[in-house]
Amino acid sequence: MNLLFVADPLESFKIYKDTTFSMMREAARRGHGIAACEPRHLRWQTGQPVTAHARPIHLTGHENAWFTEDTARDQPLTGFSAVLMRKDPPFDAEYTYATHLLEQAEREGARVFNKPAALRNHPEKLAIMEWPQFIGPTLVTREPRAIRAFHAEHGDIILKPLDGMGGRGIFRVREDGLNLGSIIETLNQGGGASVMVQKFLPEITAGDKRVLIIGGEPVPYCLARIPQGNEVRGNLATGGKGVAEPLNAADHATASAIGRVLAPRGLLLIGLDIIGTKVTEINVTSPTCFLEILDQTGCDVPALFIDALERAAAQPADAP
Repeated sequence: MNLLFVADPLESFKIYKDTTFSMMREAARRGHGIAACEPRHLRWQTGQPVTAHARPIHLTGHENAWFTEDTARDQPLTGFSAVLMRKDPPFDAEYTYATHLLEQAEREGARVFNKPAALRNHPEKLAIMEWPQFIGPTLVTREPRAIRAFHAEHGDIILKPLDGMGGRGIFRVREDGLNLGSIIETLNQGGGASVMVQKFLPEITAGDKRVLIIGGEPVPYCLARIPQGNEVRGNLATGGKGVAEPLNAADHATASAIGRVLAPRGLLLIGLDIIGTKVTEINVTSPTCFLEILDQTGCDVPALFIDALERAAAQPADAP
């Protein structure tokens, strides 16, 4: 296969832990061709197919020189066996525009994973609301008084923006309501931005578990991201400690139920965030933690993913 990765700048990759790089490495090991571009390199001109100004990648295996660059050139997305959309959030207007260009490429015959329409239809915070049986008390609103009422009902709450990632912009407000007004003003932007509010889950002390679903099937290990010190966030980007552990029966059942529904919608790779038994986010843009699980357990998540990608890319474009 010849693969195109639409991602953040290659120079920003931390290759010792980057999931997109682990996908590239496994694909290259199997002899697949690799190219990369950023969303800004996508182009659609009247009467022409969607193209990408992409550069071929050749992995060297050297710590400080993991790829070499040939001359980048414009290529139609239909010329690739599969296009992998791996751009990190924020899920802003430019991200949405990129999904529209990728969807046009699909109409021309390109194979895109995860499907652009599915990315748009499953924003990572809001997507959990489809699954009330698996989540804790949750509110999405732009109204400060609704947030205050939710706090009065539940006492200890978490507030977060809808477009954040890596634990950014997450606040905890306890029963005393200290700084609730200021936090609402910061996140709500005077009524201009929606806020997600969730009941605080004390099970966070055991970790915010990243449960991966590939091709509708749960990966047998998850990564518990455990907050350190006085931090309430378990995200690795905020200093959380990642501990791989076998997937328990409850989380496996939850992931299986969600995977059975979401995979046929075009979501080849999903990352659930689970605290205790409650799903707190459904990550579909660029789920991570492949290498942490591989390094600690030997479970080869990159290989599982490329296996699924090969199967999906070989199917007819209209296959489920």
